[in-house]
Amino acid sequence: MTGADKVRDLVIVGAGAAGLMAAIAAGEEGARNALVVERSRDGGRKILISGGGRCNVLPSQLSPGQYMTESSPHSLRKLLLSWPLEEQRSYFEGPLGIPLALEAETGKLFPVSERAREVRDALVARARALGAEFHFERSVEGLVRDPDTDHWILDTTPGGPVRARTVILTTGGLSVPATGSDGTGLRLVEALGHTVHELYPALTPLVSSDAPHAELAGVSLEVTLVAPGVRGAPEARGGFLFTHRGYSGPAVLDLSHLAVRSAHQGRREALHVQWTHEDRAAWDTRLADAGQAEGASIPVSSLLRRALPQRLADRLVREAGVDGSIPLARLRKEARAALAGVLGAYPLPWTGDEGYRKAEVTGGGVSLAQVDPRSLESRVQPGLFLAGEILDAFGPIGGYNFAWAWATGRQAGRGAAAWVSRQG
Repeated sequence: MTGADKVRDLVIVGAGAAGLMAAIAAGEEGARNALVVERSRDGGRKILISGGGRCNVLPSQLSPGQYMTESSPHSLRKLLLSWPLEEQRSYFEGPLGIPLALEAETGKLFPVSERAREVRDALVARARALGAEFHFERSVEGLVRDPDTDHWILDTTPGGPVRARTVILTTGGLSVPATGSDGTGLRLVEALGHTVHELYPALTPLVSSDAPHAELAGVSLEVTLVAPGVRGAPEARGGFLFTHRGYSGPAVLDLSHLAVRSAHQGRREALHVQWTHEDRAAWDTRLADAGQAEGASIPVSSLLRRALPQRLADRLVREAGVDGSIPLARLRKEARAALAGVLGAYPLPWTGDEGYRKAEVTGGGVSLAQVDPRSLESRVQPGLFLAGEILDAFGPIGGYNFAWAWATGRQAGRGAAAWVSRQG
């Protein structure tokens, strides 16, 4: 058989986090004829840029309830917990040889070396040691099944068609297109009859059209962000960063999907900021107590500057319409209420988002109902497996989406290897 006619047991499309783990898992289950096709020159691009080049490999704690999906939460739970967090950590520190360290203030796990490249290179090396072959700078533009042989035919550029008994698609979504994510895999599976839930940028910064807070660009602090109009009033605690165009930081990114989806539906979901984690009522009480305490002669602005960055404190005093030089003891009830409002329930004036260009993940994707949770084999196309961001699920920032990629990639790799074994 010529090289052009060679039939691969397994082709993995995409050498990101899920694809690399799928190649490793397949190799560990005995697959020795796997080909990984990747359009970038070296793969793992999102691994390399994650955590500011440090790679937040995993969170230190994980709950399925922290993830978003339009599919069954039960299916998500089964997939996520197919490889428990502690076992994932042990694998990185054991077979992959990457000791991890906890960043206590964030709960994130980073490689001790703080080098994302160490993580990517270890995954590639492990996959190669288990028999995987890599073809970089090669794109898959089409995927069809040959009705005569039941083999998959992948139309690749350059290199022409590749034939395979089974295929794993780990092509990601649309986020950070500079890393090679352009939605090709989603288009391929949709053409093959899969249901793809509405796609949208998630974990993305928000913007405001008239940039009302541009003067605060660079100011950062820990906040609580609340979506009061959403059932259960979901909230996110974490860093908040003013940008020249709007707002970023973990708290904003983690609730950005609510804003993005509401905009897609022609409305604007309200987001309220608690600048010190205290709500309106707590601030009203705090200001009242401060006005009666010893030292109540200090100006209002002085109290706020102790709790907040000075530029933000001064801006909030102005927005509340309060004279910041007034002593706390002379702060009237109406002024106190106005201050409590801007401090504990500040309406964030967002009008849009930074889109896929800066989104950390893609919301939506292939319905989880269309994959077997035990193997991640497609229920629509036998012999086709799906893993990672292409599936309809994502978690908050902090290593949660890597945990999803590692777990689903491993499940798909093991499932594909078992499928090949059964086919003989």
